[in-house]
Amino acid sequence: MGVVMVLILVVLLICLLCKSSVCFTGSHSKDPVGKSSHKFQILGRTSFCSGSGRYLCCKSGTWKQTTGDTSNHQTNIPRAIVTDVFDVEKPIVFTYEEILSSTDGFSDSNLLGHGTYGSVYYAVLRDQDVAIKRMTAMKTKEFMAEMRVLCKVHHTNLVELIGYAASDDELFLVYEYAHKGSLKSHIHDPQNKGNTSLPWISRVQIALDAGRGLEYIHEHTKTHYVHRDIKTSNILLDSAFRAKISDFGLAKLVGKTSEGEASVTKIVGTFGYLAPEYLSDGLATTKSDVYAFGVVLFELLSGKEAITRTEGKVLVNPERRSLVSIMLAALRNCPSSMSMASLKQCIDPNLMDLYPHDCAYKVAMLARQCVEEDPILRPDMKQVVISLSQIVLSSVEWEATLAGNSQVFSGLVQGR
Repeated sequence: MGVVMVLILVVLLICLLCKSSVCFTGSHSKDPVGKSSHKFQILGRTSFCSGSGRYLCCKSGTWKQTTGDTSNHQTNIPRAIVTDVFDVEKPIVFTYEEILSSTDGFSDSNLLGHGTYGSVYYAVLRDQDVAIKRMTAMKTKEFMAEMRVLCKVHHTNLVELIGYAASDDELFLVYEYAHKGSLKSHIHDPQNKGNTSLPWISRVQIALDAGRGLEYIHEHTKTHYVHRDIKTSNILLDSAFRAKISDFGLAKLVGKTSEGEASVTKIVGTFGYLAPEYLSDGLATTKSDVYAFGVVLFELLSGKEAITRTEGKVLVNPERRSLVSIMLAALRNCPSSMSMASLKQCIDPNLMDLYPHDCAYKVAMLARQCVEEDPILRPDMKQVVISLSQIVLSSVEWEATLAGNSQVFSGLVQGR
């Protein structure tokens, strides 16, 4: 009897060892008809979630397409990516051939623009409009930064990551496509870029959308992030002009310190949006993102860029001034919304005075709070979102009063 029990235990032990070895040899589970249950392998750790939400196993160092392609296409992943460990939630691995074909060989007609760390192309990938960021393999750090954030963080006001691909010398990130492009193209000389000027109600709604996205990564994620590159070109608009924050290549985790949450880094970002304390000591905090957001609010209000050139001196030693200094100077002479003559001179002429003056004043004052020199005096994004929500409601009420003027009202709706 004892011998029989020992034999049974030995058999069970062998079975368990055989089952566990399946994962480490890179095999795929199959359904009853013998087809692979998963189309793609997800890069990084031994086990990851596939597009179906199930788990699969892969060997470290390479990934293979498992759709039954007889070419058995294999792409070598840069070692820096393979050794990195992060949690992934359903990104799809595309082949280089798919990326190349969908962008028409990276043709200029598909080029959407140049970002901080790569070029972005429009593509139709598996019957879906997407945007593809193309980076050199030298940009592994930025590639991984975006993967870390966007595989974990999902919000309607953050651009969604669909998947990625890699070749021997290039890296690719595949995002949802923002049909209306960047906010920058709609508020800085929009007519020359083939766009109509944004009406007031769209501007404040876009500000609220972007604020909610930023608040989410600051306040509501399991680990908090600081974006470090908030600007109008990194706020994208969908077909309904709803805003989504993009480009997380510079995003950083923020850790707890005695003075709150902070991350000491080398100075990166875009001049005109950088907070004073970040420039002086490289301390990236959520309040440095708030400063940059305040600059965006000033841009929405004025139609001017974060760094402006003095008019009439473009060709000969143009004087460059920050938009913050211009708007703060205007606000010094505006004690209330009833006496805002100097502020009106700074408001975007494309609005043609079609905006509620009290709401414009509130946006300007909120922006001023966001760009306070002392970060302690700046509001957090939760407070900013509350203020913007109230401004949007007041703006909607103002718009409703214009319904009797059909020409004005239809113009606002059409512009939206």
